[in-house]
Amino acid sequence: MPVASTEWQRTKDAAQQLINKLQYNPKDSKSAIALSSLYIQEARITGNHVYYDAAAMKYINNVLDNEPGNFEALTLKALLYMSQHHFADGLSIAEKAQKINPYNALIYGILVDGNVEMGNYKAAVENSDKMDSIRPDIRSYSRISYLREIHGDYPGAIEAMKMAVDAGGAGDEPTEWTRIQLARLYENIGDLKNAEMHYSIALYERPGYPYATAGIGSIALANKNYTKAISLYEQAAAALNDYSIQEQLSRLYRLNGNIKKADSLLQIIIAGMNSDSKMGEQDESIGHYADRELAYAYLLKNDHENALKHALAEYNRRPENIDVNETVAWVYYKMKGYDKALRYITVALKTNCKNPQLLCNAGLIFAKTGQKSLAKSTLQEALGNNPNIDPELKTESENILKTL
Repeated sequence: MPVASTEWQRTKDAAQQLINKLQYNPKDSKSAIALSSLYIQEARITGNHVYYDAAAMKYINNVLDNEPGNFEALTLKALLYMSQHHFADGLSIAEKAQKINPYNALIYGILVDGNVEMGNYKAAVENSDKMDSIRPDIRSYSRISYLREIHGDYPGAIEAMKMAVDAGGAGDEPTEWTRIQLARLYENIGDLKNAEMHYSIALYERPGYPYATAGIGSIALANKNYTKAISLYEQAAAALNDYSIQEQLSRLYRLNGNIKKADSLLQIIIAGMNSDSKMGEQDESIGHYADRELAYAYLLKNDHENALKHALAEYNRRPENIDVNETVAWVYYKMKGYDKALRYITVALKTNCKNPQLLCNAGLIFAKTGQKSLAKSTLQEALGNNPNIDPELKTESENILKTL
């Protein structure tokens, strides 16, 4: 029986036991927190955030109504806000929880995440160091890895992510999720052999794991085996409600010449994200900010007006975040507003991040703003290891580099 099936049954049984306890005693905060934790984990595994986030938030708020200073409930509420991309709110709640218990590793992990998303990179590093000093484990090592990646240290990021994988239990969802992140680091440095190996291990340890299936599809895409890549991404999309997987599938359909199918799926993606966003305006427990993701989806549709609207909406929430600045820059690039794009891409490069897609975007913007020498060196650095990135971006970057 697949890991997911046995795990789901255990989770279902545990949830029912907790529900029974809460029906008997609605003020049983320990059971409410345990049930909320299960719901949060299921949201991550299934991608069904609308249902599970709302369920988790209901029990968390019930606890906080009775115990406003309950540390565990505040921690879970902060986690939920992070999951929903309400990063400022999540960070604020995490800071409140940290004052209640300054010796808990997880709360520092949430502070890392919140500060990264808000663009407070120095604070993120400080909180990561604190987290690691309290409890070096899969969660702290993975955050160290991400911070090293943000600051351009790919060898260090890979080393830390390996430590994170080794610290987890094989087959557990957090471990295999971490292994997927390790594989993606390898893709970014052009090491497809190691990337494919780790995707395959994740799929072996956790049969049917959609992120691993999509990862192997990404390797097939790199090898221009579009038929295989599409099949794998379709399997992943059927198993998990994840807009990034669906968006990549839309790109694959387009690359394979099936424009009608690509456009149809893109419409579904945009409608879904807009629906999630509107729900958030009505109910904070289920709302999910998706403006950055919507900006890229609208770019695929060549709807630059809506792409810019959503990119700037996210920028207004998080003006210091490098990924958000990259998004705004790229929308302006597509609109041929190269001078405006330059302003934002400069901020996106402030941490010395060496992500090859970021460097390609930057190199193309430099080329269009007459900075040929900088464009050449940036594109050479981006493409030097033949990273596995969007093939259309890669081709455009290679063609521009030939002219410099």
